[in-house]
Amino acid sequence: MRLFAGSLLTVFFIGTFFLLFTQTSKELSSAQTLHEVLDEQIRFTEIDLPANSVMTDRNGNIISDIYSDQNRVFIEYDDIPQSMIDLFIAVEDKLFYEHEGFDVSGIARALIVNLQSDGIEQGASTITQQVARNLYLSHEQSYERKITELLYAYQLEREMSKEDILELYINTIYFANGVYGFEAASQYYFSKSVHDLTLAETAFLGAIPNNPTVYNPLTNEDNTHSRKEFMLNRMLNEGFIAEEERDAALQESIVFSSKEKVDEYPDYVTYIYHELDALIAESEGYRDQLKQATTPEAREAINETIRERRQTILRAGVTIETALDQQIQRHLVTTINTRLDGSPVEAAASVVDHQSNEIVALTGGKNYRKFDFHRGYQAKRQPGSAIKPLLSFAPFIEATGQTRTSIVDAGPFSRNGYSPTNFGGGVYGLVTMEQAFVQSYNTAAVRMLDSIGIDSGFSYLNQFDFSSIVNDDYRLPAALGGFTNGMSVNEMTQAYTVFQTEGNYLSPRAIKRVVDLEGNELYSWSKSPKAVYSADTATQIKRMMQENVNRGTGREAGRGVAGYVGGKTGTTNTYHDLWFVGATEAHTVGLWIGQDQPTPLQSESSGQLHTRLWNQLVRGF
Repeated sequence: MRLFAGSLLTVFFIGTFFLLFTQTSKELSSAQTLHEVLDEQIRFTEIDLPANSVMTDRNGNIISDIYSDQNRVFIEYDDIPQSMIDLFIAVEDKLFYEHEGFDVSGIARALIVNLQSDGIEQGASTITQQVARNLYLSHEQSYERKITELLYAYQLEREMSKEDILELYINTIYFANGVYGFEAASQYYFSKSVHDLTLAETAFLGAIPNNPTVYNPLTNEDNTHSRKEFMLNRMLNEGFIAEEERDAALQESIVFSSKEKVDEYPDYVTYIYHELDALIAESEGYRDQLKQATTPEAREAINETIRERRQTILRAGVTIETALDQQIQRHLVTTINTRLDGSPVEAAASVVDHQSNEIVALTGGKNYRKFDFHRGYQAKRQPGSAIKPLLSFAPFIEATGQTRTSIVDAGPFSRNGYSPTNFGGGVYGLVTMEQAFVQSYNTAAVRMLDSIGIDSGFSYLNQFDFSSIVNDDYRLPAALGGFTNGMSVNEMTQAYTVFQTEGNYLSPRAIKRVVDLEGNELYSWSKSPKAVYSADTATQIKRMMQENVNRGTGREAGRGVAGYVGGKTGTTNTYHDLWFVGATEAHTVGLWIGQDQPTPLQSESSGQLHTRLWNQLVRGF
């Protein structure tokens, strides 16, 4: 009795509601007043439909699918196949192009059925009502919610075109298994775009949203086929397809080809998230805020804001175009994992392409798993003698105008109680700068930094991307790699590119650009190189690096590699860290070897593991 009374009241309300809107010629002033009430009471917020984002490699191949809380691939109205539109018009709302948001005759039919069944068996929702419900209302089965739905649907029709409503409908309906929208469903169940679907496949997928649980094709495929047949018959009855098309679609075999989520190259992809945060920070002013922050709490608050911005951007559906070279990345990962298999020793490597100035490969450690601690960019380790070209030799050449053949003093040195020694305790006198470089004489490197001034040396080093240099590092031991925190292998590799680009430095990046769903560029790195060293200084260092490989501490690095090969070794006190950073004709490559808990690697050092492994890496590209 209560349901019956509620139904009568609803019929009365809907009848009155309909009359108010159809008698505009007689009640124009009243209709305008009602419109004003609706405008005031129903205000649609900006529609934010979470969409999938992707990362691509340098050739546009997807390397990572990024899903938000909803697996959705947005498709614009102009890209929706007509057969899909016809399907839903025929089945869901054949008067869609004629009504103003609701179908009175359909509501009346549904009410009769509901009264007869003493329950809510039919909803009579138009496509517009479904859009209103999906975006702004709940799915509660009540007459109160239904009346609200009518009002929202009418207001949607006032504010949006039929095309916009259909676009929202196609992109918001649920297809089970966490999939929203027809394009995502097509890719999920058939591994292809909606443009490549047959009529049978379109109807099969179109069956799911009516009741995603009942018609889930992965658990109730027979139910899905039954509704598919019903929908095809409706298309036939409404004149959208011919009988021959219906019959052919019914006879067509439906074969699933479920698309797996792409999630490759965890080492590189993890770094892309880090670099995306940096790109957002630079583009939107957060970088300056971080510089001005005076406490760790303030910096963390800003970083949290940056991460939230990143999530907002990824939810909007973007493509992050990267510089990844899949062949080089696979080679790095396979070589390091194989060479160090069963050993407690870790390694990380970075590769920069000179011509494009892009990070084309980066590893995070052996058998790396996505979002784990990344040794390629997060591990800050003492660089040992690998810092000498950047902090001592190149600044010294810049300041004095001397060359690799100039004579420098490699004899004993002492300043304010600091007395460095050479490897093995060797004592040397006057030697050429090249000899001091090739044999990595510590006393010569410290003396050169002392002669030009510590501040002067650091004025060059600070032009690179070293993120952990602090005031306490401004001291002579830095010439030999004695830093408070140290450098990552990626930072060292980036800095070494300056010798291959005539002394000009432009921060190598892994992200080319970020574009939206329409292909509009949202973010890209600025490309303004700065002259750190002169071209002559860069050439001098480049030649000395080559001689180091030919006859110095880096001999094992160049074996069997054609063309130019040059680089510098680095070994820290007690052999905790082994480095080789160098270059070939096309790439600058940095390699770090060590253990997470610093442990002496004397046998690995004497066996030239770092130079031999570096050689293995570069011979594979």
